[in-house]
Amino acid sequence: MTDAHQRRYQDVAAELRELIRAEGLQPGDRILTERQIALRLGVGRSLVRDAIIMLEVEGLVQVRQGSGVYLQEDASANVSEPVEDDIGPFELLEARMVLESAVAGLAAATVTKSDIIAMRDTLEDERHSITEGRDDYQSDQRFHLLIAEATQNGVLVKLVSDLWDLRNRSRMWAQLHSRIFDDTYRNRWLDDHQAILDAFRARDGQRARKAMRDHLEHVRDTLMQLSDSDDPDFDGHLFSNARSVQAF
Repeated sequence: MTDAHQRRYQDVAAELRELIRAEGLQPGDRILTERQIALRLGVGRSLVRDAIIMLEVEGLVQVRQGSGVYLQEDASANVSEPVEDDIGPFELLEARMVLESAVAGLAAATVTKSDIIAMRDTLEDERHSITEGRDDYQSDQRFHLLIAEATQNGVLVKLVSDLWDLRNRSRMWAQLHSRIFDDTYRNRWLDDHQAILDAFRARDGQRARKAMRDHLEHVRDTLMQLSDSDDPDFDGHLFSNARSVQAF
């Protein structure tokens, strides 16, 4: 039974450890593909991906891009402290999808001219960051926090800020990004941000809510694709793991 403080991806990681033992895999062996693990355990690929990232951070497995996941040659010697208090990147994105899409819908009704100007200036900073090749997401984070602030609701501002703090402190999120070398996706995310800003200018709550949900779905799908440890040509849409998230 799942412990009250145990996250689902941690359960999947525990099942994956048991699966490795049951299969009699030796150091250096390739473990099952994400698709095979998901089918075997009856879970979605995002949970499998988070579980693998957790085991990678702990030093049990090594991810080789486009090749698969392998049991570490010296796993017994290099396993670090268990990941207990971290947040799975895809678990976190799902939470953000639920919360931030609703926040955007609310902000469209309360956004002010000064809010719009601040968001516009932040997008310009983000554009410069991408053009100059800077590896930072400060403008990205600032844009999302400005949206929360536009709701004029301090509780929502804290909730959104807390989610970003979790992301910035996460060893698992850092591990995921360490395997991503193609940053062309950032222009698409900038376009997403512009669509959200356009919805605010129109004071269209439904449009703002959808634009934010679409944006975070793009983030999730992009990270799933770019961090695929299996066949890079795998048709992920045939084995979709993402739950349909409806904003409240």
